[in-house]
Amino acid sequence: MSTFRKTLERELQSLEDQILILGSLVEEALMTSIDLLKRRDLAGAKRLIEHDVDINARRYAIEGQALALIALHQPVASDLRTLAAILEIATELERIGDYAKGIAKINLLIGEQPLLKPLIDIPLMAEKALDMLRGALSAFIMRDIDAARAIPARDDEVDELYNQVYQELAAYIIADPTCLEQANHLLWAAHNLERAADRVSNICERILFTVTGEFTEFDSAVSLRKFAPVA
Repeated sequence: MSTFRKTLERELQSLEDQILILGSLVEEALMTSIDLLKRRDLAGAKRLIEHDVDINARRYAIEGQALALIALHQPVASDLRTLAAILEIATELERIGDYAKGIAKINLLIGEQPLLKPLIDIPLMAEKALDMLRGALSAFIMRDIDAARAIPARDDEVDELYNQVYQELAAYIIADPTCLEQANHLLWAAHNLERAADRVSNICERILFTVTGEFTEFDSAVSLRKFAPVA
């Protein structure tokens, strides 16, 4: 193996390692954002928002290294597809981090108010989305196209939970229209988790392209719903 090839492979491995680190930071942020919401920890929410810059910085560092590698080595075929995947996955991970930050902001918007009810489905949505994310990152590292094809189907479970959250919050508003504002905030938190799962499906699409060179698109049937004031 030539020195040129060894250098390229070493750089690619470094980038994949950095993707895993970024994924770990994003996973922690999303998990923490839900825990802070459940515990009504406003100080923790502020810290999480501040720390989002670390996720952004890692994403841009990965992009910079990947683009430099493309310019320097002019990779082709599977190497180029891997670099394209790394760029795409870094972007998707950063956006999932934004959803965690969004949930922290929702926490602040709710403020000192107690929650309408103990959170059950929203934390379960987070758990399922995070499980999908872990699986997708593992599938990328292992180039496991069977897992990459299977993971997006689990998004249906997240979508179903989102619908349950919507219906339950709607029932609260019907019973007490003064709940509208907090219900909308909680629905947005659930929507952020639903979108996070969609981002994982995007990562799976990129994995399949990396391995096979073919584009595959996974469809999502759930659209955002917002409450209207109840008369």
